[in-house]
Amino acid sequence: MEEKRKNKRTEMNSKLLIKRVDGEEEKAVSIAIQDVSKTGIGFTCREPLGIGEVYESYLTIWTKEVIHAFLQIVRIEMAEKGFIYGAEFIGMPEMEAARIEVYQTVTDNE
Repeated sequence: MEEKRKNKRTEMNSKLLIKRVDGEEEKAVSIAIQDVSKTGIGFTCREPLGIGEVYESYLTIWTKEVIHAFLQIVRIEMAEKGFIYGAEFIGMPEMEAARIEVYQTVTDNE
């Protein structure tokens, strides 16, 4: 498979609660993050989500702070125990993206 990522991806042990923003669903869904960059996120989830759909997210980062962001699903793969998703951050403030880059820098230097 051809690599299409624009930014370095880093694994992160965290969980995320998301809900659809178009008003059709307000159910919160837990996901497990596989990797994250300043422009996107890879995660697994048991719930079916749709390509192109936008979800509101609350990402808990390594400092236990929460980053509020919107995700647009761009990739879906079937897995044994659910789905593997790729999503891009939409409208994430540069300050929040910089927090992810700082984490990558710290983990690279360890």
